[in-house]
Amino acid sequence: MGCELVSTGGTAKALADAGLAVINVSEVTGFPEMMDGRVKTLHPKVHGGILARRNRPDDLAAIAGHGITPIDLVVVNLYPFAAAAAKPNLPFDHLIEEIDIGGPSMVRAAAKNFRDVLVVVDPADYERVAGALEQGRADDVLRFDLARKALGHTAAYDTTIASTLAEVRHDGQGFVRERADLPKIWTPALTKLRDLRYGENPHQKGALYGNPQVHGFTGAQVHQGKELSFTNLLDLDAAVRISLEFSEPVAVVIKHTNPCGVATGADAASAYLRARDADSLSAFGGIVGLNRPIDVTVAKALTSSFIEAVIAPSIEPTGEALKILSAKPNMRVVTATFDGLEHALDARTILGAWLVQTRDSVTEARDVWPHAPEEPKVVTKRGPTRDEWEALRFAWRVCAHVKSNTILFASKDQTLAVGAGQMSRVDAVKVAVMKAAEKLRGSVVASDAFFPFRDGLDALAAAGATAVVQPGGSVKDADVIAAANEHNLAMVFTGHRHFRH
Repeated sequence: MGCELVSTGGTAKALADAGLAVINVSEVTGFPEMMDGRVKTLHPKVHGGILARRNRPDDLAAIAGHGITPIDLVVVNLYPFAAAAAKPNLPFDHLIEEIDIGGPSMVRAAAKNFRDVLVVVDPADYERVAGALEQGRADDVLRFDLARKALGHTAAYDTTIASTLAEVRHDGQGFVRERADLPKIWTPALTKLRDLRYGENPHQKGALYGNPQVHGFTGAQVHQGKELSFTNLLDLDAAVRISLEFSEPVAVVIKHTNPCGVATGADAASAYLRARDADSLSAFGGIVGLNRPIDVTVAKALTSSFIEAVIAPSIEPTGEALKILSAKPNMRVVTATFDGLEHALDARTILGAWLVQTRDSVTEARDVWPHAPEEPKVVTKRGPTRDEWEALRFAWRVCAHVKSNTILFASKDQTLAVGAGQMSRVDAVKVAVMKAAEKLRGSVVASDAFFPFRDGLDALAAAGATAVVQPGGSVKDADVIAAANEHNLAMVFTGHRHFRH
């Protein structure tokens, strides 16, 4: 289209290598890039060309008098500060060098003068802008849309910088980063990734926001199936949170953010089939989470059932697994990685405010139980057998992610019944027993919080449980321990509560 291209060092070289004529910005300003590129576009010949209002004769006369050429299109990819900040061991001085100065200045100038200058900060907009220019239709609506997006982009960029630098302190020798669990200023820089069909209900609007620089659902790839809904994403998140508690192959089946079946296995396929069969009635139409890639065997297992969606770290690269999954075209198949999110904060809204907390994970059960010194603490006359210890650890890792009040019956590698979200712990036992009955003979039980009275112990003993794990801490602990001894139950206290409201 006959445009003159002006660029800075690295980008100028990339354009030239692609065969495009390019003018280095130093030719425009009359000054070389200096101080390792810290100063290159901060010059009146750049900003005057961007900010000159084309309908103001005095502006045009001013730039003409100083030999300034108008700039009609500004395209900037800011220094990747968020990616640098995600590296906890990056030296402070290196982090500071990732703060872009000239880029945001040009973006803000172009956005301010949007009626005359197009500003582009997202590669996803390149095609749209090029098409508009080719058709001569870069109208005010497009220009303002790009300007608004650009200013939001620089605002998020500055927010990320401010939030990161809030973690920095001087240790007497230099500046070091010290991650604060709950910072004094919490300013998440989020971009709308996409609108959702609706929220939890059709009359509610919904959208997905995230930081594209961070792993997790912002980088999730949907390989097939219908568009992900608000509730799909909530259920997928619940599935992932449980799967991340396990290093061994595990499968999680979720319904309404609660697990109806969780199982480990020799591989992902066997784990899924056992998780599904833990409560096959509830598993119908569920959401599945895996912590292993989807291969051909897993794909065959998944397509043997009706499920709404599955999430896994990846899919084997040959394409055979996807070919098998395509037999269920409405099944949403999602891959995502969740590395580096150990310190991510959990946030929920209440009316007019936010509740923010550190992420809950079952760190006390990362190692095989019991530890040395013995943890969890055995409080009954009989201690757990080896198999019971294994089953208690499995149950405890899952129980933490079920809505409270929770009672969970399990074997050493499979949930047997889940009593979730009940107003009393006895009712939670009754719900689980109702679902599984005779299957519970010889099982173990996990309770997300302490038993306030012995009646809960009496009920689970009657159901056939042989061992219990709970936080402890009730004023009635002595009565609860006495009940466990009466029933010859082994019971251990973890000292950790895992409510999930």
